[in-house]
Amino acid sequence: MKNISKILALLIAVLMCVAVFASCQKTPGNEPGTGAETGAEPTPAGEDKTLVVGYSPFSSKFSPFFSETAYDADAYAMTQLGLLTSDRTGAIITKGIEGETKEYNGTDYTYYGPADLTITENEDGTVYYDFKLRDDLVFSDGEKLTVDDIIFTMYVLCDPMYDGSSTLFAQPIEGMDAYRAGIDSLYNLLVAAGPDNDNFDLWEEDTQTKFWEASDAAFKGLAQDIVDFCVENGYAEDVVSAAGAWGFEVAEGGTVDDFAAVLIESYGNDIVAAVGVEAANLGMDDLFPDYTDYTQTPVKTGDSADSITGIQKVDDYNLRIVMTEIDATAIYQLGVSIAPLHYYGETDKYDYENNKFGFEKGDLSHVRSVTTQPMGAGPYKFIKFENGVINYEANENYYLGAPKTKYVNFLQCMKDDDKVSGVIAGTIDITDPSFSTGTIETIKDNNSNKELVGDKITTNTVDNLGYGYIGMCAKVMNVGGEPASDASKALRKAFGTIFSVYRDVAIDTYYGDRASVINYPISNTSWAAPRSTDDGYKVAFSVDVDGNDIYTSEMTADEKYEAAKTAALGFFEKAGYTVEDGKVTAAPEGAALEYQAWIPADGVGDHPAFQIFTEAQKALEEIGIKLDIKDLSDSSELWTALRAQSVAIWAAAWGATVDPDMYQIYFSGDGERDPGGSNYQYAIDDQDLNTIILDARKTTDQAARKLMYKEALDIIIDWAVEIPTYQRQNAIIFSSERVNLDTVTPDITTFYGWMAEIQNLELK
Repeated sequence: MKNISKILALLIAVLMCVAVFASCQKTPGNEPGTGAETGAEPTPAGEDKTLVVGYSPFSSKFSPFFSETAYDADAYAMTQLGLLTSDRTGAIITKGIEGETKEYNGTDYTYYGPADLTITENEDGTVYYDFKLRDDLVFSDGEKLTVDDIIFTMYVLCDPMYDGSSTLFAQPIEGMDAYRAGIDSLYNLLVAAGPDNDNFDLWEEDTQTKFWEASDAAFKGLAQDIVDFCVENGYAEDVVSAAGAWGFEVAEGGTVDDFAAVLIESYGNDIVAAVGVEAANLGMDDLFPDYTDYTQTPVKTGDSADSITGIQKVDDYNLRIVMTEIDATAIYQLGVSIAPLHYYGETDKYDYENNKFGFEKGDLSHVRSVTTQPMGAGPYKFIKFENGVINYEANENYYLGAPKTKYVNFLQCMKDDDKVSGVIAGTIDITDPSFSTGTIETIKDNNSNKELVGDKITTNTVDNLGYGYIGMCAKVMNVGGEPASDASKALRKAFGTIFSVYRDVAIDTYYGDRASVINYPISNTSWAAPRSTDDGYKVAFSVDVDGNDIYTSEMTADEKYEAAKTAALGFFEKAGYTVEDGKVTAAPEGAALEYQAWIPADGVGDHPAFQIFTEAQKALEEIGIKLDIKDLSDSSELWTALRAQSVAIWAAAWGATVDPDMYQIYFSGDGERDPGGSNYQYAIDDQDLNTIILDARKTTDQAARKLMYKEALDIIIDWAVEIPTYQRQNAIIFSSERVNLDTVTPDITTFYGWMAEIQNLELK
């Protein structure tokens, strides 16, 4: 909603979760071929013990194609084999067949994968990615794994009707655009044609009539959903006030039908888009139960290529991918989970030479039909999911050798406290609780030595692949309706200066040594993150309106707080505010003397940024600005609030990926390319930034890319839409009593988790 706070949430998770099982330390019994070669006797799985892993709730989308959460991704990854794998630093292993040895933390580790990769940059600008696959791989059901399975997988991910999280289709693969052209979903075509369409060449009139009846009913249901939410939470008393609270104008005396009409006009009859942004409690399944009949029905609209010319089968064990240009992110997209054609696809519909790839183009119904039942060439076989437990059994055909522990259960825990208490009680062997002060105290209390590693629980920590931040939406927080103006940036910098000066005390209080303050909007786990020793490194929001340093090394904390207020007044004045006698007395057009900060701290202030807000609130009040803190106990409306661009200031966290590509969050479109998927949050619109983001994709020179990303990060800081706050640690805890800790993956890192060598893990 545009005029009141609706709801806010803490965490924006990764956009992408990669679970890697294909790499390993070179240890006895762990080399490829210990049971997967054709004709070899399979290595028997370990004794009949069950490892229990505590997990947050699943949504049952256990598919390498359609999973949406990190937990579901882990669930399917247990069964899958990735085409590429990475080492402990996140670097891709290109010689997987014979193995690559790399040093980490003083120890040499050898990593294996199912394939070798050779990258060739050609003089004409094209790039070849040549994969050589091992010839002795089999899936868990004993069927051989070949290049055909990889090709099938890639064609699913590149299908015009594919709507999962992979963006392989966005890579500059030769022939991709031609293949995806000339076909669209019935839903998109109906919406584009509109309810008054009288051309029925592509669909029946009855189909159109039923669609618009259902769409109109869904819009009315959406309007009622919004009204009910606002009334129940005290934001409104009737339809008109509820619409106003949500950022829409309905005439006096208006009804739910009138509100629905406004929504229809605002979203051009696109109910899927409307629900994705505006829904309060209900989703598409509630409002339009049959919508997938339209979104998943392909309609041929014109000419379309029969194949993707850049996906080339050389033979059963060699594959070439041809890119039309260099893209540094491509290598991460190409490391697909190799899904078995004979299971996820239909073998009678596969004939590479005749452009048949395991399914009818545009029809992914068979692939979707096994979403809840994953199967692949990974270390474990999925057995079932019921009563909150996923059951796995060791895959004796696993190419690195059958896992030492025969059974694994993923146990769904509804609360974080259940994870720790489960390890203590003996019902859980391994889990990943939030590494809070309470968690630490509980672990220490239950270990006889009162440490994090003891006789009951062993704790392993790594930096989180992501970071916490405070965000400001440029579309909401600006002067004169011009988000990119110097005045608007100065307004946001005034708040950024105040927020940033309290980061040290707040993060130290909440996390202690379990987190550190960061100064750039990027995870410290990334190779592209600026380091304090780099040229041009600056503490975030530490210069005044004239570019002078606000702080000196001799200043006490209180002196820094006073200096921050003085600097903030300078920014407010530059933004057009009236400043008199050390206080702001009037705001320029489009700005305000009062802003609201949303923070999901469970209604009790339990959030790492809560102290930042409370201290900033007092400081801002002293200089004439009111900061209203909305402490929320329910974070379920995060996406609605942020997509609606109704939040001025909020606290959240980003998940990250191995590659530091910034397209997803900061790219604002350039006429040819659409904005990144999450750009709506900050509403940042900077063509210089766009150019850097695209240029950084066009080179594989890591040093050059790091310089580009430093320049990009400086632009983001200048826009002052994001105050980088903290880099926290994640914890994995093991039962010291039941897990043989000598068999746990050594040197666990952000990019190389405990499951990377799960085949070696044993119970006592």
